[in-house]
Amino acid sequence: MLLFWERNFMYFFILQSQDNLQGWVTEPTGLSAGAEEKIESVPTQLMKHKNEVGLASEELGSANAPADQTEQTMSEIRHDSVYRSAGRPEKTDMIKSLVMDQDASRNCELYLPGSGNRSAVESSEESEEDMYRDEEEIEREKILLSEANSSEYKLSVSPEMDIMEYCRKEWRGNTPAAKRMRKGYEAVAQKFASIRRIRGDNYCAFRATLFQALSQATQLPRWLQSEDFTMLPENLLSKYDWIKQWQLRQKPGKRMGEIRDEIKEYLILLRQKWKNISEIKGPLEKQEACDKLFKNEEEEYSLYEALKFLMLNTAIELYNADKSGKRVPVFSWLLFARDTSSNPCQLMQNHLNHIGHSGGLEQVEMFLLAYALQYTIQVYRLYKHSTDEFVTLYPNDPEEDWPVVTLITEDDRHYNIPVRMCQETML
Repeated sequence: MLLFWERNFMYFFILQSQDNLQGWVTEPTGLSAGAEEKIESVPTQLMKHKNEVGLASEELGSANAPADQTEQTMSEIRHDSVYRSAGRPEKTDMIKSLVMDQDASRNCELYLPGSGNRSAVESSEESEEDMYRDEEEIEREKILLSEANSSEYKLSVSPEMDIMEYCRKEWRGNTPAAKRMRKGYEAVAQKFASIRRIRGDNYCAFRATLFQALSQATQLPRWLQSEDFTMLPENLLSKYDWIKQWQLRQKPGKRMGEIRDEIKEYLILLRQKWKNISEIKGPLEKQEACDKLFKNEEEEYSLYEALKFLMLNTAIELYNADKSGKRVPVFSWLLFARDTSSNPCQLMQNHLNHIGHSGGLEQVEMFLLAYALQYTIQVYRLYKHSTDEFVTLYPNDPEEDWPVVTLITEDDRHYNIPVRMCQETML
């Protein structure tokens, strides 16, 4: 009898051991806390991610952002980071916590510190984007971002898109700032149908202004026709020894002779490109020529160096005229009233040398650019909507025969360009 119970007990023990062994083979030994969270449903992940992001943005907004922007959504911040970066970073404190600089053009991607599971965050973020945009739009944006991050190809002036579509994409929230921007874009849309985004790398004011000027040029400006135009570097360097401290793009420490020769080449290039494009009669062909020029990075930045030197020449002329008792525009007083630019030498050292490197154009320097080109720069300042400063002219008392170029800004730091003037406005 005892032997019978022993055999049955051993048989039961073997069966139980086999069940345990099979369970060990077919199932995990256990889920960690982090792994258990991964098997939550997609809606649950989305809700958790949305709550976490909302909390982070509220903390950042209360610490660093203006009161009327504390409710800005992460979607707005992400798009601001990707598409709006200029000389002095916009929304600096918020962006420092949320994004990483990729290259000189400030192309950014979302970055959440302290996240141990980046793939889960990306997955939930993409799912959140799907709630607002279709798959085709998301893929198109990824392609544009990959092109912008490429060292071989950087889009200086993006293809045009409907201006209100762009507005809806950029400003979805219900914050006072978003509502004001939408009103501003609606006003611009009464006159222009489309917008072209400008690459933000501290040259955006130059890029937007020059692109608009060339795309509508029909003749060579008088100041470009002057025989002494290309002799400008030599003439100025013979009078002002301090100009040898001029900083060429990515070429610091150049000797005076090299600076003179290189700037002369830049001025010759500016005149040549302006002449060639202005002689093109067809609007489509002219636009293609402009697009091609602004895809040639070496030529493009050479043109910006030429513009900077023309600004210096104009500043010297205004400074000397004021000292000799001649009448000068009001902005000239403001330009040289700054502690950092009380004379043209300081203006060059503390401002012009830094444009494109560590900063962009300040407001008073927009006046100087307009005078240097003898163009009226009309700017829609969207954050000034419903005020007298919504449409600002540089200069505010331009010559009647100066051509007009139009730009758009949301913050006086980065500039885009409106295109395709509505038919009623043209009439």
